[in-house]
Amino acid sequence: MSPYAHITGWGMAVPERVLTNHDLAQIVDTSDEWILERTGIRERRIASDEQTTASLATDAALKALEMARLNPANLDLIIVATSSPEYIFPATACLVQDRIGANRAGAFDLMAACTGFIFALNIAAQAIRSGDVRSALVIGAETLSRLVDWKDRNTCILFGDGAGAFVLQADPQRGGLLSAVMRSDGSGSDLLSVPGGGSRHPATLETVEQGWHYIQMKGREVFRFATRVMAQATQEAVENAQLTMEDIAIIIPHQANMRIIEAAARSMRVPIDRCYVNIESYGNTSTASIPIAACEAVQNGRLKPGDPVVFVGFGAGLTWGAAVAQWTGPFPGTRPGLPVRYRIYARLRSLLKRLLRRIDALFLWSDD
Repeated sequence: MSPYAHITGWGMAVPERVLTNHDLAQIVDTSDEWILERTGIRERRIASDEQTTASLATDAALKALEMARLNPANLDLIIVATSSPEYIFPATACLVQDRIGANRAGAFDLMAACTGFIFALNIAAQAIRSGDVRSALVIGAETLSRLVDWKDRNTCILFGDGAGAFVLQADPQRGGLLSAVMRSDGSGSDLLSVPGGGSRHPATLETVEQGWHYIQMKGREVFRFATRVMAQATQEAVENAQLTMEDIAIIIPHQANMRIIEAAARSMRVPIDRCYVNIESYGNTSTASIPIAACEAVQNGRLKPGDPVVFVGFGAGLTWGAAVAQWTGPFPGTRPGLPVRYRIYARLRSLLKRLLRRIDALFLWSDD
């Protein structure tokens, strides 16, 4: 019998700097009332100059591993879902792999915009169900503040920085991820994009002057799309898990806009208090929004072991999806981890490997 992929660890990392609506009103023509009424956002977190997508992802990953009491050396797979990767390549996931000392894990990035965490969660779960992977780390991490045009009040009010991570582990007992839905529609690719910086529009003086390296969004069209597909994906995923909406203890939606969440709840015919919402404090953190909300839901007692939970989101691409899981928690009998020690060990190991690589290259050149 195929094993199930249980969620045994979770962790989040957000920058200390808080940017409030009042702060934004000093930058662009807006107000706290205008932003709050249209989005439900009061403040968002902004990364410091020293923080990056990889550093936030690493911090969240170590917290999740500590919760799961899992040594990074036992990880088989790391997936980082992000819309703001450290580089085009190498993958941000490889940087995380090196920093936590997961020396036997395969690592790659997944780009499906704000739906990316759900896609990554499903891919990791399927790898575990196949039997090829015993443990996986799934991370959503963003520094979207670096892709925002701070002169555009329609986008700069929305986005924030942060990271969240889940540890998935194999177990024959039913639980963990029970079903998932992944959908896309490229005909809407122009509704939400960063057109500059890829191979279609490489970085040039012209693309920078045109602002093509910033987030471009057609808000009205995205709103209509999101309110429709979130309900559809949720209902399909719940049915695939052989459950009903009445069975679901809590819904954790992508935190993009409070009005979208409220409209989706009405379409699903569920009261808004069955949805966990923290957009007021973080804004839209894209791939990180669902795992950050899940971490807070656990902390606040809204999500407990055994609870059926729905994760649902949408994003650029266009993409959308939902996943149903039975919340697990750390496996009993496992020993506590020491994430600080892992970080030190990983740093030393990385430095040693870099040194050996240089020595090896010197011998290669001397042979020539």
